[in-house]
Amino acid sequence: MTLHSSFRLYTSADTFTLQPINADSTVASENIVIQRSTGNVQLNSPASAVPSDEEVLTIYGVIGFIRLLAGEYMIVITERSNLGQIGTKDIYRIKDYKVLPLSRNPLALTESQVGEEASYLSLLHSHLQSGRFNFSYDYELTHSLQRQAELKGNTQPIWERADERFFWNKRLQSKFIDHTTNNKDQDLSRFILPVVNGFAEIKTAKINKKPFTFAIISRRSRHRAGTRYFSRGVDADGNVSNFNETEQILVADADIDGAASALPGGKVFLAHVQTRGSIPIYWTQINNIKYTPKLQIFNNPETENSFRTHFETQKKLYGPQLVVNLVNNKGYEKPMADTFTKNISTLNDKDIKYLHFDFHHECSKMRWHRVTLILDHFQSELHAQGYFKAVFGKDGVEKVVLKQTSVVRTNCMDCLDRTNVVQSVVSRWVLNRQLRDIGILAADERFELFDDFEFEFRNVWADNADVISCAYSGTGALKTDFTRTGNRTKAGAIQDLQNSIVRYVKNNFLDGTRQDAYDLFLKYEVNPSGSYPLVDNRPLQIKALPVVLLVGAAMLVGSIILPENPLSTAVILFASFWLAIITYVFKFLVANGIQYVNWPKLVPLPYVKA
Repeated sequence: MTLHSSFRLYTSADTFTLQPINADSTVASENIVIQRSTGNVQLNSPASAVPSDEEVLTIYGVIGFIRLLAGEYMIVITERSNLGQIGTKDIYRIKDYKVLPLSRNPLALTESQVGEEASYLSLLHSHLQSGRFNFSYDYELTHSLQRQAELKGNTQPIWERADERFFWNKRLQSKFIDHTTNNKDQDLSRFILPVVNGFAEIKTAKINKKPFTFAIISRRSRHRAGTRYFSRGVDADGNVSNFNETEQILVADADIDGAASALPGGKVFLAHVQTRGSIPIYWTQINNIKYTPKLQIFNNPETENSFRTHFETQKKLYGPQLVVNLVNNKGYEKPMADTFTKNISTLNDKDIKYLHFDFHHECSKMRWHRVTLILDHFQSELHAQGYFKAVFGKDGVEKVVLKQTSVVRTNCMDCLDRTNVVQSVVSRWVLNRQLRDIGILAADERFELFDDFEFEFRNVWADNADVISCAYSGTGALKTDFTRTGNRTKAGAIQDLQNSIVRYVKNNFLDGTRQDAYDLFLKYEVNPSGSYPLVDNRPLQIKALPVVLLVGAAMLVGSIILPENPLSTAVILFASFWLAIITYVFKFLVANGIQYVNWPKLVPLPYVKA
């Protein structure tokens, strides 16, 4: 079932009417009418009239509905960008949107509630503006190619067979989903658009004069979603923080592939999936203004069950696990390494192969080539793992040739920087095998010899790293100079320093609000009769000191880069004054750290009391 891809949205005082623009001839006039006063939804008959004298807006999908203090709001896509095609299916990214109130009357909100409503809307906008939201009308973006093949023959609508982990707007689509479920003659399935939060980039390339499409898709789980220090570890259902599934896809003409000659004129699809996710135990790092927050591993009696549940779920979804743990074996990370290793040993599962690879030790002194030791360690398992391969003839006939039988699950502390490096190295090894498999590369060739594609591969993987990192830490990834160039550089080290400073500021002073935005979109129910949770009761001087610190830092930087003579007495005195202010404030903040942190307010953090 192909979803409707564009609509005219007619707005009147009483209704919103959604009419597809490019529906096929059998449903050309079907439309949805939403009563603004009640929120009731009705799928009209083909003969239903559409308002002709009201405001009209062209939209490209409905993200969903959210209820705040003044009632429901409808979020619609007003602009999209086409990222490219996988096979013949277009993949899009949300470029712009509108949040439309169903009620034009703010329901007699009090003066204070008007401000509260504005705060909720600000959180909603910040979430929609900061994420990378991708979708397709006919490609099942929540599923890997292999899962799509396994679902072949499933006649459920796209939203119903979507992978609920990656259906980011599933809660917001509940109005249309519930209406469809509860009314057999009111099927809104062609209007229900699953949106994926993550990364998607599609490139066309050529090696040895043979064209192909190369794509990376990363899907972020909506379970335990959040920011770096406010979402760690595992929950009782086995969900872990910062869980991402990354799929590398290769599409070429089937005629290139000798093994696919039985289906000439079609396309050959190859894919490989990896996962990342927080260490599946109960742990946290409590922000306290210090650069490295205090690590706490909780002696929770449910740890063993949650740990087991996580890996049982992963095995059910992906098969045997090749677990790569990259945390340090000394310093503050060592307890995490020891606890992970202990729980793996207790689990004693033959389908879990575990490697503790101390990344910073093994790759110290710029020896980044040593990452390939992971490939050496899992050589036989990676060969046995394989990858997905299927051929589609020009008549639409599908032939599945190979399936991926296991998965590499990588983690470091944040599952960002070190993890990105390792995942790109694994994918490089797999992609060389795939390109040889279908005859684009000769048996003794590597794609690294082809500069144009090598450049594309490195940069797509580095872009993927940055997008996943921004969602969790607030900045691009560290160590991407290695991913982009193959070498660790001084410029990359300087960029990492800059990103680390920005992360420090965001994680301590801004991430509470970012976490609230995640929670509002994904799970928090606003209660109009309840107390307003977004209240900062800290004294003014406590809230002001971080601002003083940031202003001081700006003044110090300005005094260095703006004056024509930065070594003049006046400039030196000015810079010294602000340096003294920064030093004093910073020491005071560190000494009294936890009360200066910007904490989330909508959903209480487990084990943590601000």
